[in-house]
Amino acid sequence: MMLLTEEHRKKLNENGQPENRDKDHAPVVKLFLPGTGCTWLLSELDYEDPDIAFGLCDLGMGFPELGTVRVSELQSVKAGGIFSVERDLYFEAEYPMSVYAFAANAADMIVTEDSPLQIAAQELKKEKLPHLKQ
Repeated sequence: MMLLTEEHRKKLNENGQPENRDKDHAPVVKLFLPGTGCTWLLSELDYEDPDIAFGLCDLGMGFPELGTVRVSELQSVKAGGIFSVERDLYFEAEYPMSVYAFAANAADMIVTEDSPLQIAAQELKKEKLPHLKQ
């Protein structure tokens, strides 16, 4: 399976352009390694090196973090000599990356279910607007 479609690459490249780098992009694609807790939510490709992707990375050890990963390395990963990294064909981001990162920090793993993401979005909103009464 192709990890990134042309549509994904186009959006990831657009998000990685210098004028867009400081924005809180929604994840464009979700990748995972079957049979493990490894998951990646990618939001942009480096404009100077399109093999480097930025996103929320979780190696299944309880410490998801924002960072970079080489797409070529993800394509070469094999679990138990059988499984390869796959793309979640049904993933559609509903929130910006900050919400996924906040929820992942709370759960010690990447979550894509709506309920914990709604809670994370509400908590982030409170943190960003502490001067407003709820």
